[in-house]
Amino acid sequence: MSAVEYFKQAPPIIRTIAASAFTLSILVYTGVVPGYYVVFYPQTLLWLPPQLWRLVTSFLITGPQLSILFDTYFLYTYGAKLERSSPKFTKPGEFFTYIVFVMLTIVGLNHFITGTTVFTSGLIMAFIYTSSQDDRGTMATLYIITIPAQWLPLAMILITFLMSGKTAALVSLTGLIAAHLHDFLTRLWPTFGGGRNLLPTPGFVRRMFETKTASVTHKSYGTAFAQPQGQGSSSGPLPESWKSRGSGHRLGGT
Repeated sequence: MSAVEYFKQAPPIIRTIAASAFTLSILVYTGVVPGYYVVFYPQTLLWLPPQLWRLVTSFLITGPQLSILFDTYFLYTYGAKLERSSPKFTKPGEFFTYIVFVMLTIVGLNHFITGTTVFTSGLIMAFIYTSSQDDRGTMATLYIITIPAQWLPLAMILITFLMSGKTAALVSLTGLIAAHLHDFLTRLWPTFGGGRNLLPTPGFVRRMFETKTASVTHKSYGTAFAQPQGQGSSSGPLPESWKSRGSGHRLGGT
């Protein structure tokens, strides 16, 4: 499989994020794009016109040198795992909604806690935390150490603190907090608190990610047809026109 084919088969949201982070980081560190124009400065949101792109680009700048490769790898690996197979994101648009919520929360937390301008490590930690919760009860390998999967985020924050200092560790910690808050509002509170999902996927986002056309997949045992999501997926064996005919009566009855 070529690199292009592998890229096309990757989950669409995370492949876009990873490719953008890799490209923008190279452009920034080679001086092609001045970092000033892509990092986050709160005051620029109040300018006319507001520089809203900073809310996104501040999550797409990795560390320098080899960190460009490693940070991109972590973004893609843990993000792709969530987008492909996480039980938290089974409906159209849920993973996108999760990313938007996590990013906005990280920006807000760092504004008050660290005052820093780049949040990529926070997004990576959010992915790692959510993935570790999916893997709760299993073991994970961190370098040469095997630890319970749910302890992986805290272990990585500790390593970040030892290698990169307090500010870098705090940025990662805000990612963990943001991901945990999302988990609380969408899973823990509805499941154990008796409430409802406080962060439902907006209808327009759901429609953006719904399958619009039927797909055909050729399997070893035959051909599989997939109905567009939200369009006839629950039609059953009867024609649609029969569904509005009432409850019906037995022949000969009244």
